[in-house]
Amino acid sequence: MKCNKCPDTCQSATTQSNSSWQKLLPPNFRKESPMISSQATFALVGSPNVGKSLLFNVLTGTYTTVSNYPGTTVEVSRSQTIIAGKPVTIIDTPGMYSLTPMTEEERFSRELLFQDHLDLAIHVIDAKNLNRMLTLTFQLMETQIPILLAVNMVDEAEKLGIWVNEKQLEASLGIPVVTLSAAQKRGIQSLTAKMANYVHQPALSYSY
Repeated sequence: MKCNKCPDTCQSATTQSNSSWQKLLPPNFRKESPMISSQATFALVGSPNVGKSLLFNVLTGTYTTVSNYPGTTVEVSRSQTIIAGKPVTIIDTPGMYSLTPMTEEERFSRELLFQDHLDLAIHVIDAKNLNRMLTLTFQLMETQIPILLAVNMVDEAEKLGIWVNEKQLEASLGIPVVTLSAAQKRGIQSLTAKMANYVHQPALSYSY
């Protein structure tokens, strides 16, 4: 609302205040912008406590839009970022252990996988528990949804003497695999390079 007594002073003070507040944010964070037409939709899926939300923040670098899934109390985070020069949407889904839902969160994640027309589901797993977490990977592969396996927390695994051979795992599974550490922002460039393969690019047109 415009102040009739001192419009210039009030408006200037508010703008200056917001500007000062934004300077306190980390460099890779910026104000949330309105959703624009997306050229791809990616979902981060996986068990709880595998670093999905941290990876989501690293990929988007924005404040998230958190809302309840219709008819439930389940919260879902969505945000947009730029990959391959195009705006894309990234969804951080609630944790799930399998495609057989036992909780409201797992039921939501399962419905999102089958109903949200995803271009790619990124299965985030903990490198320290590779064998146990690959069970969900195999279930996801059976859905025919494009799957990328993101083996997170490799820094913690390496401290325990566990080394993950990315190329060997990729050849064994037959899906794209990226080893990374979201906490150290390691492997993020490799991940976005592989995500770029799923971004829609408009067909070239020629006019004469």
